[in-house]
Formats: sequence, structure tokens, C-alpha cells
Amino acid sequence: MKQHRTIFRRLAPAALAVTLLMTSATPALAVTYGNAQVMPNRTIVVDGVARTFYAINGQEVHPISYGGTTYLPVRSIGELMNKNVDWNNDTKTITLTSPRTAGAATGTPDVNPQESTVSVSLRDDFTIIVDGVTQQFYDAGGNRVYPLLHNGVTYLPIRAVGELMGKVVSWDNNTQTVTISGNVDSSGNLVTDADSFGPGSGSTGSTGNTGNTGNTGSTSYISAETAKAKALAHAGLSASQVTFVRAYPDWDDGRYVYDVEFYTSDYKEYDYEIDANTGAVLSFDYDADHYTRPSQPSTGTTISAETAKSKALAHAGLSASQVTFVRATLDWDDGRSVYDVEFYTSDYKEYDYEIDANTGAVLSFDYDADHYTRPTQPSTGTDIGLEKAKSIALGQVSGASSSHIRQAKRDYDDGRLEYDVKIVYNNYEYEFEIDGTSGTILSRDVESIWD
Repeated sequence: MKQHRTIFRRLAPAALAVTLLMTSATPALAVTYGNAQVMPNRTIVVDGVARTFYAINGQEVHPISYGGTTYLPVRSIGELMNKNVDWNNDTKTITLTSPRTAGAATGTPDVNPQESTVSVSLRDDFTIIVDGVTQQFYDAGGNRVYPLLHNGVTYLPIRAVGELMGKVVSWDNNTQTVTISGNVDSSGNLVTDADSFGPGSGSTGSTGNTGNTGNTGSTSYISAETAKAKALAHAGLSASQVTFVRAYPDWDDGRYVYDVEFYTSDYKEYDYEIDANTGAVLSFDYDADHYTRPSQPSTGTTISAETAKSKALAHAGLSASQVTFVRATLDWDDGRSVYDVEFYTSDYKEYDYEIDANTGAVLSFDYDADHYTRPTQPSTGTDIGLEKAKSIALGQVSGASSSHIRQAKRDYDDGRLEYDVKIVYNNYEYEFEIDGTSGTILSRDVESIWD
């Protein structure tokens, strides 16, 4: 049975940030200090316009790099979002509200700005409220991230900025440019976190990397807000009924997707994968861990495996003749008897159900539309080979060489030949899944080695 991604187990502290000017800051009970880099050479482009940020005293405020992530000033982001930014020193709360009545800060650009190392504090005691809603931010790995404070200015991570603005954040390492927009930039470079962890946009890498073909040029992608709306519509819920954990862009099986997660007030959990191009629901997961657990094992009548299969089929809107069952096994989970039911259709759409063995209720289910055509046998004569796969992966990590490859292996997944390549370079770990016959990059994952 597929392992359910439970939201609440993964929320562990981490560090990332965007900025806000504050006149004073009272020491917190729990503050973590560290060193960060002021990065005046990084350009921030918002909807096609390069932006320069100023504090209210007219001093230019530059992006900060901390823990491998770019941070921007909150007050400046308030200007971009047309919201007023208020600081409450007693409650340590930053509030962004519409419409903006304060004017934009102006100043004189730095004549000769230099990169420098500065001391920052990680503020898990700060609260961020946007239009009445308390916001929590997470990195691409699902870890909680907090504001940074430096020289009276509060910063949030660039990825959080994109989420607040409902826009996609991309990073061009060649030009040191962060782009925040509703669409992917013209090179087709879409990332899960915007920082100096990858190659420049449009990197040709090796000729085997054909997976990006068709995802460049003027291709338009939906926003994170649209992806959230698609998931909510499928679940039959409204935004007021749920709390979002994440809605971030990712690359999976050669296409751009959004991973959307949220839960209801009674802790029903939903996890969606949305096609970033079409808005189609590619897969979803639902987990109803909101039941009242019995004080002792139930002595009620247990339904049969056939009944459990029928309950799952009815929920999926399918008949037994349309599917092939993988299993329908009796199990014990969280103090009750359940059936784990798995089946797939002729076009390899996969279904995974957990059925209450006493009541027949659907407790959780998972659907995956990876309906590619599976080969009858492994392909022969078209294997790109391990060295080619390594070359393709290295082509995606600017500056890395074969000495930075930590793992490279040949594998089969659902009847398809793949190569798994792991690279560690410049304080980041890169993992690639590469199609063994076409050289297409099926998935990629990037994270700081300090996470």
C-alpha cells in the first residue's frame, strides 16, 4: 500500500525568508542567531520589471542569502502587493492589509554596493498576518520556516513571497536573477525554491536531456492560487473550510506540476498533484484520521473482503470488470480492523483504499493517474547507459563535475528503465530520475545539505 504523506509529522523547524522595516525589536525569549550574506548583485524581477527596494529612511535594502535561500524585505513586498504593513511591538506581529494607503519608499541607490556577511536572527516569535489570516511558511521539503531580522528589517523567504502573491518564483544562476511572475520565464525554468542552487535557465546540459522540449518558449502555467482552486473544487470544499499547508511547483515525470496540501477543521487531510499547464488533477490522496478511536478493539461484525472491494469500487465509480485487483487484505490500524484494497484500470490508473472492516466506510484513498503505456518487456538496444545519464544530470548543475557525483545506479520502475543520479555540490544535494531510453529527466529534487 502506498505510504500516505501525513501533513503533521513533517512540520519541523527550518530557516528561510522576504523583508519588513521595523523601528524597534524587543528581544525574544527564543532567538537563534547566524550569519547571512547581503547580495546586492542579485536582481529581483517582478512581472517583468526589475525592482529596487528602499527602507523608509531612504536607504537601499538588498536581498539577503541565508541557508541557501534568498530573502526579501516584508515592507517592500507590501508595496508590491498593494498592502499596508504594520508592526506591533507588544505582540511581535506583522500585519499586511488592503488597500495600501502609504506611499512607496524612495531613496538613492548604493553607488558601489558590496557583498558582505552580516549577523541575523531567526524569529520564530514573529507572527505574520495577511488580510486577517495568520500565515505559516514551509520550504520545499515541508519544513516550517520563520522570518529573519537584520538591522531593524524583517525578511521572509522568496518562496513565501511567491505563495503570498500567488505567483511562480524562478532562479537564473547565470544572471543571478530571481523572477516572480504568474508564468514561467521564457526559458521554461520552473523551480521549487528560488535560490542559487541550480544551473542557469535554458541550460542545454547534454543532448540527452530532451525532457524539457515543449516546456520552453511562451508556455503559460497556472498560478499557485489556481492550482489550489482546482484541488478545492475536486474535493468539494471552499477556501474558508480548509487550512493550506503548501501549494508549490515541482517537476515530476517530465512535466511541471503543483503539489497542493490542505486539511479541514476535523483534520481530514487532502494531498493533490495538479498539472501546472492544464490544471488537471493528476493524483490525490485523502486521509480521514478524524474518527473517535475505541477504548478497546471493536467486537462488531467484520465485512468480507469482497464487500470491502465493492465499497472501494463504488467510491471510485468503477465496476469489477473494469479493474484488476492487486490486494484486499485485512489489517489492524490505529485500534481498528481495516481492509487495504488496491486495484488499477486497463490504462494503469491506480487506486488505493483503506476500508473500515466493521462499517464499510472509506477511511482513506489514493488515486494516481500515471497512465503511461507500460512496455511488455524492458526495452532493448536503446539504453542510454550510465555514463550518459551522469552527463545529463551534470548538465543540470552548473559547475559540478563527475567528482561531485555521489550515486548513480540503473533501476526499473513500473517496467520502465531509469537511472537515479545524486550530486552534491556547493552545499546542495541534487537527485535526478532519468528515463533510461530517451534521456528525459523524469524528476528532480534539490535541497540544502544543512536541511
